[in-house]
Amino acid sequence: MKPQPRRPGLPPEGPVLLYGLHTVEAAFANRERRRLKLYATENAINRLQERGVAIDVPVEITAPRALDRMVTKDAVHQGMILEADPLPAYGPKELKGARLILALDQVTDPHNVGAILRSAVALAADAVVTTERHAPEEGSVLAKSASGALDMIRHVRVKNLAKFLDEMGEQGFFRVALDSDGPATLEETAFGDRTVLVLGSEGKGVRPGVRAACDTLARLDMPGAIRSLNVSNAAVLSLYLARTKMGL
Repeated sequence: MKPQPRRPGLPPEGPVLLYGLHTVEAAFANRERRRLKLYATENAINRLQERGVAIDVPVEITAPRALDRMVTKDAVHQGMILEADPLPAYGPKELKGARLILALDQVTDPHNVGAILRSAVALAADAVVTTERHAPEEGSVLAKSASGALDMIRHVRVKNLAKFLDEMGEQGFFRVALDSDGPATLEETAFGDRTVLVLGSEGKGVRPGVRAACDTLARLDMPGAIRSLNVSNAAVLSLYLARTKMGL
């Protein structure tokens, strides 16, 4: 019996379905991902093997229409669905040696968080931190939106983001929250050798308690007619500026 797609809101206690070429390929490359079974067309298996993927799980040759029924409508599975366990629950202890961390304060859209994970990998951030509540679970939509990045970077979940930032401050991290009322632009802000960038949800922004746990606020000034960015775009620009300021 094939696994059913997981409904939004369920905690990641059981297997997840990962689909799409880049997502599945990254899951096979991640030693910390426990893989269970691959459902795929013959063409998809050939594509994976051509890319050097060592398929180390049972394989069930599955027709495209049967794959369609395993995932949500309009999901682009590219002929492959991997059943796997969720990733281990990473916490602050996995951040030893990190220099650049991106923290998200109640960013709930899995497409945005997935895009941010992808940008964080591209810009060599060490981790992305989200809250346990009011953040997307590790599921098919997040994994597909991240296009493999979920298996390529530490995704740390914390119960209390303000407390986490306090702990990071004690470890020597300089904490910068993006806020439209920041006293200086991000380009003008002096960064520490180890930095946590904090971005909030669109509309609400970074919550007051989380802002209070940061060393400074900084803003992104846009010169054009549109003065604000989508949070995923703000994340990639912020990470790029941070790396430049930190000399990474």
